Amino acid sequence: MSVPVWVAELEQVLPPARFTTQPATLEGLARDQAGTLQAGSPAAAAFPTTTEEVAALMRLASRHRVPVVPRGAGTGLAGGANAVEGCLVVSTAGMDRIVEIDRADLVAMVEPGLLTARLGKAAADAGLSYAPDPSSFEISSIGGNLATNAGGLRCLKYGATRESVLALEVVLADGQVLRTGHRSVKGVAGYDLVALFVGSEGTLGIITGATLRLRPAPPAAGTLLAAFGELEAAGMAAGRILESGLAPSVLELMDATTVDAIEAARPIGLPAASTLLVVRHEGPERGRDALARAEELCRELGATEVFRSTDARESEALMDARRAALPSLERQGTTLLEDVAVPLGRVVELLREVRRIATGHQVLIGTFGHVGDGNMHPTLVWPRGDSAARARAETAATDILRVTLALGGTVTGEHGVGLLKRAALADELGDVGVAVTRAIKAALDPAGIMNPGKLVP
Repeated sequence: MSVPVWVAELEQVLPPARFTTQPATLEGLARDQAGTLQAGSPAAAAFPTTTEEVAALMRLASRHRVPVVPRGAGTGLAGGANAVEGCLVVSTAGMDRIVEIDRADLVAMVEPGLLTARLGKAAADAGLSYAPDPSSFEISSIGGNLATNAGGLRCLKYGATRESVLALEVVLADGQVLRTGHRSVKGVAGYDLVALFVGSEGTLGIITGATLRLRPAPPAAGTLLAAFGELEAAGMAAGRILESGLAPSVLELMDATTVDAIEAARPIGLPAASTLLVVRHEGPERGRDALARAEELCRELGATEVFRSTDARESEALMDARRAALPSLERQGTTLLEDVAVPLGRVVELLREVRRIATGHQVLIGTFGHVGDGNMHPTLVWPRGDSAARARAETAATDILRVTLALGGTVTGEHGVGLLKRAALADELGDVGVAVTRAIKAALDPAGIMNPGKLVP
């Protein structure tokens, strides 16, 4: 295959060690963790370390109309970082500095390649906390979190990534550098361009810097684990906890299929064949009282076992078990992870419908997720290499999305649209919503070079 003319110009932007056309390296940069989705072959990959280098790369790409696929740590679950044929992959992995942590302003200024866990540790070392905690926090990057508006277990109390973003630096499709937002906690000057770029999945520009909100370190947390024999009972208990006025920082559900998969992968003594609720509450005295009240509510709804702990190590072990849900299901076969969210009052209906769909299509589905904010992850599992089972699973996934929209929900709560949800997004947005989305894309990326084929229906 001939090398495109523009590839030779990369040496005018970056030293040879920071771009590549080697097929083996490019193959490793061609897709994210959504393994069932297609990816093209990049023509080259670049590894800038400054905003100026990213801007120069975008000017080059704009001149030659080269498709550009921004890439963080590659931990996405919707194909948002999958390469398109002949593209330039721009990796931000080398832009991983913590520029500043300011205890007085309660902010951190960081680069996009910084791993989420590193920011969390640096904030903790300063006596502060960075609230967003996606399950992939140890290996995902801040840039990827920003691109997808990633969620996490603590979304219930602190919101998704957007709620912790004050300002952004973004390189646009033509190489211009946009700095938008403010260092102050409040500010309503003009359109909220920060909100526009957070969750835009690299389709409008490449984020090269962020000013993020930090919070005082939370007090010690206590954790409750409640086991239920019936899926619906666990869902109703979650609703009752929220209705009661308790304000947990974490409220998670794992169905029996998920729990059994976790125990098979890493036995820790979770109750077999049970749906589990995990409730976490911050604060030593208030937290203990809240967990005691949560236990009462769970038992009223039929909990068969309840375990409470204020021990930090035990509490973290329960959080680790929840974070192990997806990896444990992946050990069972090929998976298709859904990321739907419904109004809180419709969660139990969603759980029932997912179970009905699983039975109807003869597909194994393990459901887990952030039941406290209505964001659930039905995960479809089928034997590797079984094409008939895969077809049934894909039909079942379509049915789950249809049911979600009928319940007033959304097709993606935190993972993003990427390649996986483009068709479903059109159903959710409607004709006018699609037209507005396309108009925004055309205004900021008239040549259509930024992460083409993603997000925009």
